[in-house]
Amino acid sequence: MQFDDQGDLDTSQVDDRRGFPGGKVAVGGGAVGLIAVLFAVLLGVDPKLLSLSSGGGGSTGSTGGRTSGEVQQSCKTGADANKRQDCRIVAVTNSVQEFWRTELPRRGIAYKSAETVLFTGRVNTACGPATSAVGPFYCSGDLRAYFDLGFFDELSTRFGARGGPFAESYVVAHEFGHHVQTLTGAMQKVGGDRQGATSASVRLELQADCYAGVWAHHATTTPQPSTGRPLIASITDQDIAQGLDAASAVGDDRIQKQATGKVNPESWTHGSSDQRKAWFTTGYRTGDMAQCDTFSATKL
Repeated sequence: MQFDDQGDLDTSQVDDRRGFPGGKVAVGGGAVGLIAVLFAVLLGVDPKLLSLSSGGGGSTGSTGGRTSGEVQQSCKTGADANKRQDCRIVAVTNSVQEFWRTELPRRGIAYKSAETVLFTGRVNTACGPATSAVGPFYCSGDLRAYFDLGFFDELSTRFGARGGPFAESYVVAHEFGHHVQTLTGAMQKVGGDRQGATSASVRLELQADCYAGVWAHHATTTPQPSTGRPLIASITDQDIAQGLDAASAVGDDRIQKQATGKVNPESWTHGSSDQRKAWFTTGYRTGDMAQCDTFSATKL
């Protein structure tokens, strides 16, 4: 995965809160936090939908205003994204948003910008306080996707993924897939149907995987307004393999097998490894978000 060295990075789309305290946190209770890590929130949806955050919607999602973090100081161009992980997250955020900002209006849907938040340890959100234990997540209450970059190390060390730049990009694109679902109304379809192999929660997650693939299909042809060139210069077959490997690593069946030695589809929230890979591939192969209608699919 290669970025245009002369491409512009828009750090206004990223709130870098790393190193700033997020306040008191109470996620779940007892073993719920561990269950969340193993079965629910990884690459997941709004914690409010899954009832994993306490504190409701009363939080402002802010630590007292936008912080002037490391990315604002160090991430200026695509060359920086080719060298630094945090700058790469900025670049992928920029690319994903530029694609959806163009694509959704073509389908009669207004695009509203989201924001990436980088944090360490704990963070306050409009969906309640959260810790890095829940993994990356999107909060529809404040239109922000939250990432503790330490998760990408755990993706390899705990979940057995090979990792790599595009594995990280897949995770970011998946979370912004949830933002697209908020704008299209798909997020509201989950309701109380949160578990099971064909549940609305699984369909939501697989659609977000598909949307990540749609972005990847168009990433190298979506121009930046400032340069007229795509910010992402190339994505190779090896990069796509990294993304598929990451999707497989966080399949419900694989996580359950590693954690308990058993697979229980009745408790799935995100879909199996094969399903996650298949829906990402559908999006990447077709480049058409209309092919991502998991809610109408008879076979997932």
